[in-house]
Amino acid sequence: MNKSILSEEEQGEILSALQGLSNVRTAETDNILQRLSTFFNRPVVNWLDVDFSYWSYSDTGHFNDLKMAILNRRIAEFDYYATYGVKTRSLTRRRIEPLQLKFKSKAWYVKGFCLTRQDVRTFKLTRIDNLDITNEYFAERDISAKSPIPNNQSQAEPNLMIKLKIDPEMAHRVYDEFHEKMAELQPDGSFIVTTYWPEDEWVYGTILSYGEYIEVLEPAHIREVIKTRIGKTAKRYL
Repeated sequence: MNKSILSEEEQGEILSALQGLSNVRTAETDNILQRLSTFFNRPVVNWLDVDFSYWSYSDTGHFNDLKMAILNRRIAEFDYYATYGVKTRSLTRRRIEPLQLKFKSKAWYVKGFCLTRQDVRTFKLTRIDNLDITNEYFAERDISAKSPIPNNQSQAEPNLMIKLKIDPEMAHRVYDEFHEKMAELQPDGSFIVTTYWPEDEWVYGTILSYGEYIEVLEPAHIREVIKTRIGKTAKRYL
């Protein structure tokens, strides 16, 4: 590369873009960034810091292993925990042709052609266990086919309209987690939130995380699920 054909602004944009990519924690990106910084004779400005890990979970091994499997077109095998916590048995151990890593809604996923299901599927990285990148290669596939996120062993449930009443004490979470068009401010400072979520454990956990400051208004069966779970939790402290 002839740096003289690039303006200082273009050089800065290249370094900035690579610095952003370094947040996915790849040693290769950091190495290229340092080399280009030296080549352009420009310091690396640490303008962006993104941490994709959970407070209680930090493991980039799956990410890096699957990235290399995608680039080298190697088949991956792993055990997978379904939405409701049931571990896939060894006889149905997943084998996929990994095609793409995707970050969505605070979590990393791998999209691939599942040789077990003979269809494109998406798997959450934190639910993958005993990952093994095999020495088997696969041919290039079209990744334009869409698959639902999150994924479990059956077809994902369609999004469900859920109406919530959230107290003023949780206003900061309402503003952080919902679009303004979803939240209607009430005269008493509370919010009526109408959202569309797939019904699964994540939804129940999210609702329960609001504690005493939330009420499910609709649908009735979700209201009953939350009521039952609160009752079971209360019994542990009686």
